[in-house]
This record gives sequence, structure tokens and C-alpha cells, in this order.
Amino acid sequence: MGGQPLFILDEDAQRTHGKDAQSSNISAGKAVSEAVRTTLGPRGMDKMLVSDSGDVVITNDGATILSEMDIEHPAAQMIVEVAQTQEDEVGDGTTTASVLAGELLAKAEDLLDDDVHPTTIVEGYHEAAGLAQEAIEGEVLDVELDDDTLVEVAESSMTGKGTGDVDAERLAEVIVDAVRHAKSDNGVRRDNIEVHTQTGAATSATELVEGVIIDDTPVHDNMPRSVTDADIAVLDAELDVKESNVDAQYNVTNVDQLNAALDAEEQELSGYAEAIVDSGADVVFVTDDIADRVASQLAKAGVLAVESVSSSTAKDIVETTGAKRVGSVEDLDSDALGFAESVGVEKHGDEEVTFIQGGAAAQKVTVFARGSTEHVVDEIERALNDALDVTIAALDAGGVVPGAGATEIAAADHIRSTAASIEGRKQLAVEAFADALDVLPRTLAENTGLDAIDALVDLRSHHESEGIAGVISEGQTGVVADPVDYGILDPAAVKREAVDSATEAATMIVRIDDVISSS
Repeated sequence: MGGQPLFILDEDAQRTHGKDAQSSNISAGKAVSEAVRTTLGPRGMDKMLVSDSGDVVITNDGATILSEMDIEHPAAQMIVEVAQTQEDEVGDGTTTASVLAGELLAKAEDLLDDDVHPTTIVEGYHEAAGLAQEAIEGEVLDVELDDDTLVEVAESSMTGKGTGDVDAERLAEVIVDAVRHAKSDNGVRRDNIEVHTQTGAATSATELVEGVIIDDTPVHDNMPRSVTDADIAVLDAELDVKESNVDAQYNVTNVDQLNAALDAEEQELSGYAEAIVDSGADVVFVTDDIADRVASQLAKAGVLAVESVSSSTAKDIVETTGAKRVGSVEDLDSDALGFAESVGVEKHGDEEVTFIQGGAAAQKVTVFARGSTEHVVDEIERALNDALDVTIAALDAGGVVPGAGATEIAAADHIRSTAASIEGRKQLAVEAFADALDVLPRTLAENTGLDAIDALVDLRSHHESEGIAGVISEGQTGVVADPVDYGILDPAAVKREAVDSATEAATMIVRIDDVISSS
């Protein structure tokens, strides 16, 4: 090229390569992991996240924290994706996956400093992840997944998430009742369980409703507030005077013409009300508007009517009551009606909500979650959703394992015992993976006030002698004991997913040696 420089990238592009790129990416991943590390476990702390607009979120849920943070670094975003994947797949363990991914990166950084090739690290990590999965499978407890066991699973998930120890047990029972109601021969349909939050009471007031709860209320004050043995109609129609799509003018030359037009309008509106009453419906839910005169006539007939119901709410009502969604009152007959044991409007705090309970199709249930403030009910809602997901995962995806870091201790021990048979530098990566797993029980120990090193030594010793050892929060500190004796259980699916997603993210970041960004 005659000695002339060859420009491949735009002059505004920035490039970082080699060890600088690896160091930058690993540091970013570790920083994100550290941001959620103190939230792990029953003694984990909460984070307060404040947006530019002043919105405040207080939580210790890993996925929520990372999604609310304004993270720009692409490698750091991969850790956020780890948490999101964990949330989507099994509903819990997001902090575990994020912390493990960060520790795997930290151990990889040490190996890179010792001139271990990134590909060797990746191969070792994948082999170690397979060994970890073997260990998790070996830790699955041979117990019946009855209500008592599932309550322990749900309670373990919620402990430390703002529910309080006493409330966690009460809420766990509600969760298990909800899952049992939604269980069928084909498993548990998660879509059949809703969580509806409402401020104005203590968390202990949370209850299970066999049906759905909607924020919409009767369209007329004189309508009944409660209906038992209710026949339900669901209409995708506007109960108002039909308007022409054509821009037209009508000349009214005398009073008789005006009265005729008014009579026709009144007849049309009365026809709507009469058709609903004649169908036998006690309660009607309409996805569009209801004219005041129609509402008044329905109120006189003792029919409870709700307007502007969303399509998703209408779908829930149909699935609960067995009603058919019809497009006009002409299609409304007894065959289109559903049934509910009761439909009632209740006031909670300053707001009113409508309860539709005991439907004919009664597969839908709602956890009616209470809390004293918006921030409390938001965190309770996250905790309840996590508990629902892990309870379903325990039932549908492979049983339960000891919690409190015991499974991670067992997995690390299994990997170390196998590492000696692995040749070459890959052995270093496999052993590093085992050391990375120790970060989870070590963090639990730190968050409960124990000395991390002493706790880790005790855990390994207890595991060797007793077979199961975890960090148990007891009193003002923690102890090393068998978590099964304390009812601390986790779904095996949560552990499997955390290992897989953390390994994939860490190995992807480790393999990057060139970062090219353009402005």
C-alpha cells in the first residue's frame, strides 16, 4: 500500500482489545454481580432505586434491581440477561445466578493472569457445570411433595423478601392452596393464578379468592352491590345509540319528527336493557361503554353492569364463569351465560374492587395480597410471584434439594473430587468453578453475621461428616446445620438453571478479546 495507513474503522470508532478488553468486560460483570450480592439470603438487605422522574422501587429481588438499573456496558448487560433468563424460566434464583456469574468471572480473571487460555477456561467451566448438574441431581430429596413440603419450598423462597418470618409462613400456605386449585392432570397452569394487590391492610390479611378480582365497578350507583348465584353475561358491544360512519345532516322541520327521532333512540336503548334482562343475566360485563339510560334501566331491573372492561379481564371472567363472549345483545341467550356463586363489590382503603367467586369453570384463583403502603404491596407481589413459580417448579420440574447453600457445597465437593482425574490446565478451570460455587454459602454466611472463612470450613466439615450442611439464619446470627431439619428447601430446577445460565454468560464474556464501539 506504499506505506500509507489503511483505515478499516470509522475514525470515531473506539477499540479495546487483548487483556484490556478482557479486564474491562470482567470488571463490568463483577460490578453488576456485587450490586446484588448483599441481597442474598434471609438476612439480605434491600436496595432503593430512584428513577429520573422520582419513582422509587424498594426491593431485594435480583431481577428487579438489575432491570431498574440504568446499565450501559454490554458485558454488564449480559449479567442482567442472566437474571432475566432465570426469572423467565423458573421465577426465582435471580440473585444466585447473578452472584455466581460474577464469581465465575472473578476466578476466570485470576486464571487469565496465570496465562491460562480463555478457551481452556471455557472448556473447564462447561465440564464443571456438567459435574455440578450431576451433584444437584444427587441432592434431590426422596420426599413426597405434599402440602407441608410445598409450604416449606414457598416459605424458603419468600423469607427475607419483606414478608416477615411469621407472614412468610401464612403466605406460603395461601400459595400452596392456589397451586393446588390450579393443578390438573397436565400439571399446574400458571396462567390460572393471579396476584391482585391492594393497600390498606397488613400483609397477614392476604387471602385466596376462588375466582377473579377486577378493578372495575358497577356503572350505576343504584345497581346491587352483591349478587349470589349470579348468571353472568360478557358482551363485546357498545350499549349506546349507534352512530353513522357517514357525515350526514338531517333536517327536522316539526316537533313530530323530533319526537319520532327521540322515540327511536329511546327504543333502541330500551332494547339493549330488555334483551339483557330477558336473557336472564344477573350481572353483565361490557368491554365498551354503557349509555346512562341503559344503565338506569338495568339498575331498575336489579342487574349489576360493569362497563369498559379490558379484553384480558373479559377473558379471565369467561374462564372463571364459563360465559361466552358475544358481540351483540341479539346473540345473548341462556346458553351464552356463565355462572358464579357470588359477585360483590367491596371497598378496601379508598378503592373499590369487584370479586367474582365460585365460577362454574372455577379454575382461576386469585391471591388477594394486602400491604400497608404501595412499596410494601409491590414487594409482596414480587415475593408471591416468586413463591408461586418455585412451588410450581418443585411440582413440575424435578423435585426439591436442600437450601441454605447446602446444594452448592455438595456440588463444589463433587467437582473437586473429580477434578484430580482431569488432565492439563483445564483442571485449574474446573477447580476454579468449584471455588466460585463457594461464593453462595459464603455470602449467606456474611449476610447472617458469621465469619465467612470459618463458616466455609465448618460447612465443608459438616458436609463430610453429616452429608448435608447449610447456613441457617437463627436468632441474631447464623449456624451451620442441616437445612432439611429447618424446612429450608429449594426446587432443583432453580439450581440447575442458575448453574447453566451463569456458566453460559461467564464463558461468553471470557471469550471476548476485542471490543469495537462506534459513535
